[in-house]
Amino acid sequence: MTPLRQRMIDDMRMRNLSTNTQDAYVRVVAAFAKQFHRSPDQLGPDHVREYLLQLVRRKVAWSTYNVARSALHFFYRVTLKMDWSPGEIVCAKSPKRLPVILSRDEVRRLLAGARRIKTRVMLTTIYATGVRVSELVGLKVTDIDSQRMTIRVWQGKGQKDRYVMLSEKLLTVLREYWREHRPTDWLFPGDKSGRPLARRVVLTNCRAAARRVGLTKPVTPHTLRHAFATHLLEDGVDLRTIQALLGHRSIRTTALYTYVSPEKVRSTRSPFDTLDDARASTTTALPNDPTDDGGVS
Repeated sequence: MTPLRQRMIDDMRMRNLSTNTQDAYVRVVAAFAKQFHRSPDQLGPDHVREYLLQLVRRKVAWSTYNVARSALHFFYRVTLKMDWSPGEIVCAKSPKRLPVILSRDEVRRLLAGARRIKTRVMLTTIYATGVRVSELVGLKVTDIDSQRMTIRVWQGKGQKDRYVMLSEKLLTVLREYWREHRPTDWLFPGDKSGRPLARRVVLTNCRAAARRVGLTKPVTPHTLRHAFATHLLEDGVDLRTIQALLGHRSIRTTALYTYVSPEKVRSTRSPFDTLDDARASTTTALPNDPTDDGGVS
């Protein structure tokens, strides 16, 4: 590892950036340097602009673009202490798209499509609690509290701890899984001893289960988190509670699910349906006036 990379990592650690953010930022700066075949401390704003424009031409996701922009901004402003204003590295406006939502029947089919009990329990846990994949693989056996019927999520996104519900049905599923696999530390251990399962394994198994049962929607583990929130909303759970369960910083993020709930959409009466009712009500309320000649008084 070069001294420059180590300095950047130390800068991120001092600011307590998450491990995922650190890994992403390091990958961006490494790719940036590789493109120009020079050390990044020998490159400048024009190179950054060219690199970001190439990302646009490659049509990468705007979220990927903004991660690259943030990584380079951190590297030059913090690690190299170059006095760049944020406006010199343009931040793209990401389009707001509604998430894909599975119906309850589709969730049942997806869970049934998991061949191995470990995969089925992982996907069930995401849907039953709304945890993110990174939070799922970070769960330990001791995080399951059957006395209080809660699961503790350590250092979720934004480095915040929270509790989520542990349903009776999920507890039964987890006990069945524990009797077969006997995990002692990580709830879902990986192939390497002492390491949790990799997130990509969860994604691969989730997609395989979706294909197996013929789901045509694009399905990822995060789709189950969206389904968790949407189905809670349809069951009448208030947004503040859903916000706390999901670990959202802002209620505006949680409010997204009010736009994607099919039940909420179908149960809301269109004002068009009330037009005839309003006309009939008006006609009944205004009796004929024999003195009315149609003029304007």
